Amino acid sequence: MNKVIFFDRESRSLREEQIYGKFFLEFLYSSGFIGKLIRFFYCKSKFFSWLYGAVQSLPITKSKVVPFIKKFNVNSSEFEKTEFSSFNDFFIRKLKPEARPLASSALVMPCDGRYRLFRNADEIEVKGQKFNLGALVGKPCSGDLLMARLAPVDYHRFHFPCHCKAKDFELKNGVLESVNPIALLPRLKTLWENKRVVTELETEFGSIYYIEVGATNVGSITQTYTPGERKKGDEKGYFSFGGSAVLMLFEKGRVDFAKDLLENENREIYAKMGTPLSL
Repeated sequence: MNKVIFFDRESRSLREEQIYGKFFLEFLYSSGFIGKLIRFFYCKSKFFSWLYGAVQSLPITKSKVVPFIKKFNVNSSEFEKTEFSSFNDFFIRKLKPEARPLASSALVMPCDGRYRLFRNADEIEVKGQKFNLGALVGKPCSGDLLMARLAPVDYHRFHFPCHCKAKDFELKNGVLESVNPIALLPRLKTLWENKRVVTELETEFGSIYYIEVGATNVGSITQTYTPGERKKGDEKGYFSFGGSAVLMLFEKGRVDFAKDLLENENREIYAKMGTPLSL
């Protein structure tokens, strides 16, 4: 598998991603007929992801937590609690409020993840493919698309990027393909074919479509918010075990995006929840 290189906003340096389950991904997406056949059944069937997620919630899996923290250098001092009943309990962990302070910018990053900005997303091509924003959202639309890819090592709760009025969410069932760049970039339609949740936010920047996309081994996408007025940084929900993505579609030209997002449009930027999304 090719290396996945991203720009780290905090250290302002390029880093190579440590890919959890790298061998499994290589087998599914880089092998021959057998790998493709297994991928077809594994990603199309909800049962396998449900089963894998259920196993990660068993008490015996808590023995995986400490080795995982050490291998991927996860900062345990940020955790709200340090004892976990299972690996999934660790995976959906909450952090201390001071671990993710909110920037003063009008918009902040909604989650920890590797971000990439696609301005005028409906007009550009990535490896010969165009974004089908209508299929992604469920209605004709256009705009600037910000995608955050969450790896299994990340904090997996997601938050509101600004003060808003959040409408009720809409679940769109689908498959659970990987959102790792190796698998995603050659096949953008994964974003609008995978299981996802779409929520419209009414904001000072116009309508923002907030989309959570499930991926390989995601047990569930849980919404913890209630519709209505929400503040910047309020929790919206969390992903259970697996890789996943958060997307936000903004109206064209309504947001002055942070400088490093504009300077790295061809590379992912790792940023934490609460850091600046806009100027």
